[in-house]
Amino acid sequence: MSVTEGDKSPAFTLPATGGRTVSLAACEGKPFILYFYPKADTPGCTKEACAFQEALPQLGQIGVTVIGVSKDKMPALEKFAAKYDLKFPLASDEAGMVVEAFGAWIEKSMYGRKYMGIDRSTFLIDKAGSIAKVWRGVKVPGHAKAVMDAVATLA
Repeated sequence: MSVTEGDKSPAFTLPATGGRTVSLAACEGKPFILYFYPKADTPGCTKEACAFQEALPQLGQIGVTVIGVSKDKMPALEKFAAKYDLKFPLASDEAGMVVEAFGAWIEKSMYGRKYMGIDRSTFLIDKAGSIAKVWRGVKVPGHAKAVMDAVATLA
């Protein structure tokens, strides 16, 4: 299954860094950015997380939060968040239910070997809980800026 722009966001509740829990219900009434990344503390994922961290002050001014999701276990996420001083929640979806609900669990290929993995993807969810914008197969350079530009159009 895969969500597209205009769909209602799948419901989710996940444990997150800093002893937090993130859920669709808790975000109700406020727009937010939900992004999926393959693995904590790897080069691309670190660059992406740091770019969203840099954008946090601007996003906070307009009431938009960021939630990062991977299948990493909580200890790895806590270590990653502490290492880069990430203030937004990193959620653990070990079972992959949320990753699959958003269509971010895909077949990948490296050196001719096929395997299943997380598609680096981002979803902008509006205050009504609908998918306002979808980015799949994200390339990290310039991505946070593209998301910021899309957030500006929500008003």
